[in-house]
Amino acid sequence: MTTETRRILLDGAVVEVAVDGDELCAPDGRRLPAADATHLPPVEPTKIVCCHLNHISRVREFGGTLPPAPTYFHKPVSSLNAHGGAVVRPANCRWLNYEGEVAIVIGRSCRNVGYDDAADHIAGYTIANDLGLHDFRDTDAGSMLRVKGADTLCPLGPGLVRGWDWHGKRIRTLVNGEVRQDGSTDEMAWDMHYLVADIARLITLVPGDVILSGTPAMSRPVGPGDIVTVEVEGLGALTNHVVAGPLPVSGEIGAQPTDTDEVRSTAEGGDWPPRGTRRPEPTPRDVLPYPKVRPRFER
Repeated sequence: MTTETRRILLDGAVVEVAVDGDELCAPDGRRLPAADATHLPPVEPTKIVCCHLNHISRVREFGGTLPPAPTYFHKPVSSLNAHGGAVVRPANCRWLNYEGEVAIVIGRSCRNVGYDDAADHIAGYTIANDLGLHDFRDTDAGSMLRVKGADTLCPLGPGLVRGWDWHGKRIRTLVNGEVRQDGSTDEMAWDMHYLVADIARLITLVPGDVILSGTPAMSRPVGPGDIVTVEVEGLGALTNHVVAGPLPVSGEIGAQPTDTDEVRSTAEGGDWPPRGTRRPEPTPRDVLPYPKVRPRFER
C-alpha cells in the first residue's frame, strides 16, 4: 500500500498534508482541492545528487556505451522548484531541455550501506524534471554546475510517495499535452538501491536528500510558453511552465552562453542532423566568448 504526503502553503504557513483522492488534508482537519493548492518541493534536501546516463534508450540515442559504473553530478538546493512552479529561461539562452525522472528520497542517514540494505534507508519517491541549460555546456560539461544548477531547474513533486514499487513503471514527459519521452524504470542500467549504496560509499546521505535516477531518450529543448508534465506510474504528474527571464545572464563576468556543435548535439539528442555520421566538433578554447572583465593573466 502506498501513501503520499505533500508540502503546501496553507493560509501563509508551510504545512505537510496527506493526499486523500483529489483533496489534501491538513493535520488540523482543513481540506482543500489538490488542484487549488500552492505546492512546495515535497522534501527539504541538503543535497541533490544526479546520475548521468542510466536509461539504455538514452545511451543508444547518443550512440554511446555504458561505463562500468554510473557517474554523477550535483544540483544545488537553490535550484529547487515545485509542482506548478515557473521554470525561468534567461533572456540570452536558447537550449533549455526537460528530463523526466524518478527521484529517490532518503529517509535514514546512511554511509557505507550494502546494496541489500539500501532499501531500508529510502523514505520514498517523487517525480523530478532535471532541466538543463545546455547553452553553458562548452564550459560546464564536466561539473554541469551552471547547465543543471541554475535557479528553478529542479522541480520536484507533487508529493512524496511511500511504499512505491519502482519495478516496471512507465515514465513519460509531455510538452503541451504531446508525449515527448516514453520510457520505463526497467531500462535503467543501475536501479534505485544501487544508486543509494554507490553514493553512500563516500558521501553520507541524510534524511531528505534526493538522488535523481536518470532520464529516458528524447530530452529536447522547450521555451517560454511551453507546459511540461512528467508522469510516473504510481507517483502522479509533475507540471511546470516555462517563462522568459526578463534579464540575460550577465556578460560582465563568467562563462557566456554558446551555440556550438557541443551544445546542439546534446540539446537536440537523436535529432541532431549529423548524428550517426560524425561526432560533435570540439569547441576550441580560443573561440569561446570573453566576458567584459577579462582574465588578469593572458598570453
